[in-house]
Amino acid sequence: MDKKALRKEMATRRAEAAETVDQAPARAALAAVIADTEGPVSFFWPIRTEIDPRSVMEAFSTQRVVCLPLTHGREAPLTFLRWTADTPMVEDGFGVPVPDGSEDVVPTTLVVPMLAFDARGHRLGYGAGHYDRTLARLRANGPVTAVGFAFEAQRADMDLPIEPTDQPLDMLVTEAGVFRTKE
Repeated sequence: MDKKALRKEMATRRAEAAETVDQAPARAALAAVIADTEGPVSFFWPIRTEIDPRSVMEAFSTQRVVCLPLTHGREAPLTFLRWTADTPMVEDGFGVPVPDGSEDVVPTTLVVPMLAFDARGHRLGYGAGHYDRTLARLRANGPVTAVGFAFEAQRADMDLPIEPTDQPLDMLVTEAGVFRTKE
């Protein structure tokens, strides 16, 4: 199956899960994972039918430096802006809320959205490669933990097609629990 067809199928599976799955177990598992990390942590503001990490993000923003990604065009890596519950938000060029006027942050843990994932820790995103470029850049400068956050329904029934530039996730968190990846 080509990536375009796979993206369509997995978007449908994610949308169905978003309507029926209790997200509380996934959020509790994500909070436990984040509690075991140190340093700044990047979350994502959910779009479309992505699982919603905002309650975990808000809880950690009182204890840690929390940030959100900022997109700089299709081929560029992400940068990150500090976020707190009081931070004013504006929409970026893709219509995604981002912190307005916040300081730049370099995260050591990234909570990563996706359309699909496999047991090896590879993810299928929207096709622009933002997280792959970002993880490659960050990992070149030191250890970084990439935590995929998704619905269990987004688990692919096969190994996902990967490119040489694809960056694997270190673990995945769903409503079914925490899974360490194996590559």
